[in-house]
Amino acid sequence: MRLQDPPKEVSRPIRVGILANPASGRDIRRVISKASVFPTAEKCNMIQRLMGALTVCGVDEAWMMPDKGGIATVIKRFGQTPEGKRLLPVQFTDTDIMEIPEDTRLSVRAMIAAGIRAIIVLGGDGTHRLVAEECGEIPMATLSTGTNNSFPELREATLSGLAAGLVATERLNLDDVTRREKRLLVEVNGETRGMALVDACISADMFVAAKAVWQVEQLRELYVTFASSEAIGLSSIASLVNPVGRDEDHGLGVQMDPEATQKVMAPIAPGLFAKLGIQRWDELQLGSSWAPTIDRGVIALDGEREIEFRAVDNVRLSMDRLGPRVIDVSKALGAAAKQGIMLSDSNE
Repeated sequence: MRLQDPPKEVSRPIRVGILANPASGRDIRRVISKASVFPTAEKCNMIQRLMGALTVCGVDEAWMMPDKGGIATVIKRFGQTPEGKRLLPVQFTDTDIMEIPEDTRLSVRAMIAAGIRAIIVLGGDGTHRLVAEECGEIPMATLSTGTNNSFPELREATLSGLAAGLVATERLNLDDVTRREKRLLVEVNGETRGMALVDACISADMFVAAKAVWQVEQLRELYVTFASSEAIGLSSIASLVNPVGRDEDHGLGVQMDPEATQKVMAPIAPGLFAKLGIQRWDELQLGSSWAPTIDRGVIALDGEREIEFRAVDNVRLSMDRLGPRVIDVSKALGAAAKQGIMLSDSNE
């Protein structure tokens, strides 16, 4: 069962990428907090629901990253509907999987080279950050399968697949149903070393160690592109002193000091709260740049420690609205309803 054919001027084949992180929802925060484990079986179920929606939209092919966690094996074996009909064909990139972040980057590049029109990401803030670093103008649909997620949406996969399929088949105007996200950039000695979609946090730690951040004693500075009042994780610190919306043209910088008299109680992980001393907070304007207030430490990007710096390093952070183009599922489905895209006079 499919919708009527997309506009005749749409070139074939129509391909959509699906990037599922097999490791998301399984990090150290399951040990130190009450975070849920996100099983491989549920990720596979979500992917099959995505494929059902993409098939309805008339997408010709899905492209995926191979993995050693079992997702690819399941999709190859069970790539069909409950009625026994085959879902859309699936191609896997030829990425040599090493179970490191570079797997994601290389796979996204391969999908773009194959001509995908949209990419659906299943993972946490970190996975979405890696995809955003590579996907350029390819529209992204987000699905949360990690921990402490602020960037991706917690949504039924069928609807995300439908929105991505309608965008990929050019039934919807891209500018009407997508938004351009803010981002934070980190430069060290004139070289861009990383990007954050939600937050960059500077701690007085000396080493990256376990990447996930949950011990707050060494936190000194937090910079966010947005901070929802419903956030969990590091961005909740900002949200509890001054929430910032995704659509607002500013972010927020928070200075922390264990000796500060003003404290905030923040949920830094599921079921885990921390009390932090807040020295001050200020709005960050788009296009602004600044240096850390400490001369050595570690910078965490979207909750994961990534960059060590020393007193000899010239470190600059900045914020702009040149992040990924994200599909707004609500707007996309609303536009589809208004345009009658899901209606048909046919019995097929």
